[in-house]
Amino acid sequence: MSNKVLLSLHNVTTKFNTDEGDITALNGVTFDVIKGRTLGIVGESGCGKSITAASIMNLLPQPYGRVTEGEIIFEGRDITKLNEAERCKLRGHDISMIFQDPMTALNPVVRVGKQVEEVYELHSTKYTTEATRRQAALEMFKKVGISEPEKRLDVYPHELSGGMRQRVMIAMALACEPKVLIADEPTTALDVTIQAQILELMKRMQDELGMAILFITHDLGVVAEICDDVAVMYAGNVVEQGDVYQIFGKPTHPYTQGLLASMPTVSSIPKTQLITIEGSVPQLKDMPSGCRFVNRCTKAMDHCHSTRPEPALVEPGHLVSCLAVKEVM
Repeated sequence: MSNKVLLSLHNVTTKFNTDEGDITALNGVTFDVIKGRTLGIVGESGCGKSITAASIMNLLPQPYGRVTEGEIIFEGRDITKLNEAERCKLRGHDISMIFQDPMTALNPVVRVGKQVEEVYELHSTKYTTEATRRQAALEMFKKVGISEPEKRLDVYPHELSGGMRQRVMIAMALACEPKVLIADEPTTALDVTIQAQILELMKRMQDELGMAILFITHDLGVVAEICDDVAVMYAGNVVEQGDVYQIFGKPTHPYTQGLLASMPTVSSIPKTQLITIEGSVPQLKDMPSGCRFVNRCTKAMDHCHSTRPEPALVEPGHLVSCLAVKEVM
């Protein structure tokens, strides 16, 4: 397995301009996405997972959202420095994205086959005629397991089930064989049976194409099943990262420990209260000046309120941002 880093985020900060001034949604996010591996980004709603994806793809709401600091490096180039035309060439060809809800991501008044054909029209010089693009779309439909693919080319999104719509989204994302695939909670709106099929499909396509996957989810069970590496996000920060065995076997940050403890298991005692993390993710305009988890942390110390923790190496490949952990190392 190659350890080639395809995509790197270095100290990325993303801000939004509001009536109350600038608010910081991402605060120094750093991680690597490695060829052939799947990096899972996990955390509660509001932790910055989807904003991270939007920052990479330059899909932040305009003109309010912008990356203000840091670098997003893809194959040696800082893509934050590219102009819009250069970003459009990159987006959909080298880096693709599957969105959470295909019903809103797909154009409701364009046949799904035509939407896949448009990917080839925009990003490929191999398919120069409408007939060759249609044939390529048909082959992609077959690859992603869409039943009766010839017939499905000519239907509209509302005529397909949720699982089939998501397969169309995957066909669009993989049409040009991207090097990095960003999947933003692609199975959230699906039932568990279809979810398993979609995860299996993504893994199969990854093995076939050798691409890296950035998989965004709040479902730790899915992370354990599909991911090689994990980055735990809280309130716009990466608080812990490592491979899947380190995160699930040796969770070190109090937030990671809380997330794992709150997962119900088959061995849970019936009719007992589930474990929860007290409180909620702070509002962007009311972030603590020190550790952003301090108001919910059971291990918080006085200086956690004023000092921002820096990443510390617990073991090779395992980083944790926690002052309490650093004191016992």
